[in-house]
Amino acid sequence: MTGTSQPVRIVCAGGAVQDNVMRVEKFPAPGEKVSATDFVITSGGQAGNAAVAMARLGAQVTYIGAVGDETDDVANTILKTFAKENIDVSHAIRVPGARSAASLILLDAEGEKMIATMRPTGLHAATPADPDGIVANADAAMLDNRYSNISLPICLAAKKRGIPRVLDFDKPTPADDPLFQACSHVICSADAIRESTGVKDLPGALKKLGESFGEFLAVTDGPDGVYWLDRDQGSGEVRHMDAFKVKSVDTLGAGDTFHGAFAVHFVETRDVVKAMRFAAAAAAIKCTRFGGLMGAATRDEVDAFLKERG
Repeated sequence: MTGTSQPVRIVCAGGAVQDNVMRVEKFPAPGEKVSATDFVITSGGQAGNAAVAMARLGAQVTYIGAVGDETDDVANTILKTFAKENIDVSHAIRVPGARSAASLILLDAEGEKMIATMRPTGLHAATPADPDGIVANADAAMLDNRYSNISLPICLAAKKRGIPRVLDFDKPTPADDPLFQACSHVICSADAIRESTGVKDLPGALKKLGESFGEFLAVTDGPDGVYWLDRDQGSGEVRHMDAFKVKSVDTLGAGDTFHGAFAVHFVETRDVVKAMRFAAAAAAIKCTRFGGLMGAATRDEVDAFLKERG
């Protein structure tokens, strides 16, 4: 909740994908057949996953992204799924003649994943018609960097209003990227920051990227927690927060959950450390449940988890 006890209002901009998920005991070798023990078709993608996570946590979420046209069953299913989560999809852009993205995902007994994604090229030309209007009543913007054609206009409109712009930095990107530089809070995946900086050591990669970015900067490392640059310490000391230890069943969307939960709780508290701990709890709960972001936690579940863990 915000200071007036109203739900946090967040615009979530970027990609949405249909996830076709199977659970197997072990990943097949080339040419090998294995049996699946569970199967689900759900909606995902960086922004899509974050949108569901934030809605489950009580935020009022508006999703904007490019999807297939009205004849595309995949796009129709994605938007229906979001609508059932009370996400506003009225600004979703239906691209004539295009198909929505889809992923085929295998999860093994340890919750680790293998993913193949089809990203149609037609979705990368679409742009929002009225970015200023879309963010006019928002408390923050949650953005992914795989669809900068959508995210950058929303980010710039949010920057004009002075509201937080949280970026899911999942695609390797140069330091002078306009979307990256326009954000106020950037949380990277380990692979993306390593490839972007050429530095394998995560604290070192953070410091390297931080040389050209003066706002909040962090990197998630799955079960090994999160590192961030503490800007209170001059040029920035690297700090670390452990992940919560849980029995992992399905890690799909855990990073996106972290980003979304961070955005929600940062708006509520304006405290990045509290927001990261809240986000770590939401991500941990998600990892204990099969089904991608259909396993996202509610606000009551996250609060109870944090109380139990002290």
